[in-house]
Amino acid sequence: MSKYVIDAYAWLEYFDGTPKGEDVKKLVENKENKIYTASITMAEIVSVIKRRDRDHEQALNTIPLLSKIFDIDKDICAESGSLHAEIKKEKKNFVLIDAFVLAIARKLKAKVVTGDPHFKNLKETVMI
Repeated sequence: MSKYVIDAYAWLEYFDGTPKGEDVKKLVENKENKIYTASITMAEIVSVIKRRDRDHEQALNTIPLLSKIFDIDKDICAESGSLHAEIKKEKKNFVLIDAFVLAIARKLKAKVVTGDPHFKNLKETVMI
């Protein structure tokens, strides 16, 4: 069994039905995989979908069916803040939400599924 944390980039590709989204679909719909999504990722997805003038309800209803929603606690906040400060020294555009996703993946000993270049060259990353 493999564990994956799916970030907003990957979920958006999934819902857009792109070739990269097909790769995500294979992972999230494989019952042998444990799939997680950070609760904060849900907010990011809603923001992007609304800016595209599309309905976000499908995403909000589908993601919890395909993944366990990982809630943010103070330990994840502290780890995310530390990761953000450390990584941002080298990757100036590294955003705080990415640090949350990475901290959750590390806590779960999981891989981050993404196409976001901010995750490139991090050992926990599966690039789509």
